[in-house]
Amino acid sequence: MKRILLLGGVTEALAIARTLGPEHIYSLAGIGRVPTDLICQVRVGGYGGAEGLAQFIRDEQIDLLLDATHPYAAKISQNAAGAAQLSGIPCWALRRPAWQPQTGDDWREVSDWAELIEALKPFRRPLFTLGREPLQHLDEIPADQFWTLRALDVYPGNERCEVIGARGPFLIDDERELFERRQIDVLISKNSGSTATEPKLEVARERGVPVLVLKRPILPGVEREFESATDLLAALSAETDT
Repeated sequence: MKRILLLGGVTEALAIARTLGPEHIYSLAGIGRVPTDLICQVRVGGYGGAEGLAQFIRDEQIDLLLDATHPYAAKISQNAAGAAQLSGIPCWALRRPAWQPQTGDDWREVSDWAELIEALKPFRRPLFTLGREPLQHLDEIPADQFWTLRALDVYPGNERCEVIGARGPFLIDDERELFERRQIDVLISKNSGSTATEPKLEVARERGVPVLVLKRPILPGVEREFESATDLLAALSAETDT
């Protein structure tokens, strides 16, 4: 039986973790809630780069590394691929497909924060759904803008920014109410591909609100890639049966 190290970061990772026995390890960076009802072992914290992760893999006699981190956690994915190569084990990755614009969408892709701020200039009431990154820029908010920032947890804002702590899945009626109440005129989002957060895109489409989409990073190649947890679990089952 192969011993698995699962690197979590997306909702589907928890579904995979729930199928793992006590000999396997579910690893989390420590951001967000840590599950307490799993049969498998749970580890919280970093490893010290690819070399540190490779050493952990050797020390724990891991046979298979599963990368189910967020599509924008490029550094972690690079470390995972590098660690697997250094330790001589395969790395599989859950890489859910990106959202695709539909008829009526006004999507404008930006590569980084500088491009994003430039693209924001014509707008007054942006809704940020990028996680915590905008918190580093609260002192840079233009006088003619008011930011609404949604993150997993509540953080201090300021007189021109309110931070909402909320976790998906989000309901479309609640998203409609948020856009209406805040008079949102532009949405800023990563292209996570998650069904749990997709309703915000539907509301932006309904209201004709532009979406500034942060470009997905390029992730490293690995032995096998899967678009869904179902496909990955099926492959794991096939490995176990052989």
